[in-house]
Amino acid sequence: MSTITENDIKQSVADAIQYISYYHPEDFVKGMVEAYEKEEGEAAKNAIGQILINSKMCAMGHRPLCQDTGSVNVFIKVGLNANLELTKELEDIINEGVALGYKDPTNTLRYSIVEDPAGKRTNTKNNTPAVIHMSVNNSDTIDITVAAKGGGSENKSKFAVLNPSDSVYDWVMENARNMGAGWCPPGIIGIGIGGNPEKSMLLAKESLMGQVDIHELKERGAKNALEELRLKLYEDINKIGTGAQGLGGLTTVLDVKILDYPCHAASLPVAMIPNCAATRHIHFELKGDGPAVFKKPDLDLWPDIELPMDTIKRVNIEDLTKENLSQFKSGDTLLLSGKILTARDAAHKRIVEYKNAGKALPNGVDLKDRFIYYVGPVDPVGKEAVGPAGPTTSTRMDKFTQDMMEIGIMGMIGKAERKQPTIDLIKKYKSTYLIATGGAAYLISQSIKEAKIVAFEDMGMEAIYEFEIKDMPVTVAVDTNGESIHTTGPAKFRTI
Repeated sequence: MSTITENDIKQSVADAIQYISYYHPEDFVKGMVEAYEKEEGEAAKNAIGQILINSKMCAMGHRPLCQDTGSVNVFIKVGLNANLELTKELEDIINEGVALGYKDPTNTLRYSIVEDPAGKRTNTKNNTPAVIHMSVNNSDTIDITVAAKGGGSENKSKFAVLNPSDSVYDWVMENARNMGAGWCPPGIIGIGIGGNPEKSMLLAKESLMGQVDIHELKERGAKNALEELRLKLYEDINKIGTGAQGLGGLTTVLDVKILDYPCHAASLPVAMIPNCAATRHIHFELKGDGPAVFKKPDLDLWPDIELPMDTIKRVNIEDLTKENLSQFKSGDTLLLSGKILTARDAAHKRIVEYKNAGKALPNGVDLKDRFIYYVGPVDPVGKEAVGPAGPTTSTRMDKFTQDMMEIGIMGMIGKAERKQPTIDLIKKYKSTYLIATGGAAYLISQSIKEAKIVAFEDMGMEAIYEFEIKDMPVTVAVDTNGESIHTTGPAKFRTI
């Protein structure tokens, strides 16, 4: 019998992590191409186009699809009849593979995992540990699925224990309406029904590892209640009108996946987890003939897309003042050039601490009249100024907006909607909120010509950077009058 070695497992996991960092699953690309071709919303079509351009660039350049290179989820089935040659715990071997994959110098990935989560939240510096789900079967192989899940989509996960007479459809639709754009649609919704609380969550996550096949299901027709529910939810979630990046459009979900499990007669556990526009997962099997080998997709899978330039305004940040920001209206597409600063949650928290203490920021950093970009970039390789640098979810910064406005920032750049109190602040201070496309991180990074850390270097990717940008594509999400594209855009396409 062939032997499966530690190196086979470790190297396969590392190679899988690298592979999914720059290759979308082929079925996902095909779904996105179809969504792009049928989209009627101009802003949403532009966003899907950017995601597809980014996807092809990453496939060619072997750089991450998204700056959030994810937390690693591993589903592993170990055959009881497999001939294993291991000197360590299987979990340790998998985590060694994760670390090896994330620290590859040819394609560095961002470390996002922190230990002591309720305390100091210290980065582990290699993106371990992974979340590992192990089971056994009677085979002589090891079956593995590796996935990388971004924080924006994970944060939109929902769970409830319904009454047996309650409607799963109603519960999912209510959550879909309230989910906003922080999970970076269009993507996939995974649903787990039954079992118990932890089982339903696991089912929802595991369902996301399946292929995008909703159109095949539509053609042949539903054969059971779950398939009927899949089709109804797919049709009706898209009727909500959220659209790509929450800009309003025909496609919010590419597919709805459901797995179920028997449960107690007194309860109905149900979970819902979205997968974002940086959907990343791969399945492989180890049989004792060496590490897994992953096939490169054909580049003809991706269409050649050119974004419309006739409606895009070029803007030099150095020419902007609070007085002339009013020229930009919600929904306008801009190409920004100039210098911007970055800051995420941890940096905002520390900035406010400095403000409250009456202290100046380190190195003479001045936030007044500056644009703040919510981003935690990937480290650069080769001649890059910075690695992939797409936006993070802006609502996490809402709690700091009052302080930032009092400091005197000119505007903010991120992704997804802002809460109404933040929109009110933007209007009050005659500021503006711009969005970059989540899921287009490598494309965005091409517009960053210089990057340097200017404060809080100890925070790693959460440090404050200064970026010199040239023609960075953004959309005006909230203008100085407080009009939000995330309200007006979906309203145009909502039919339910």
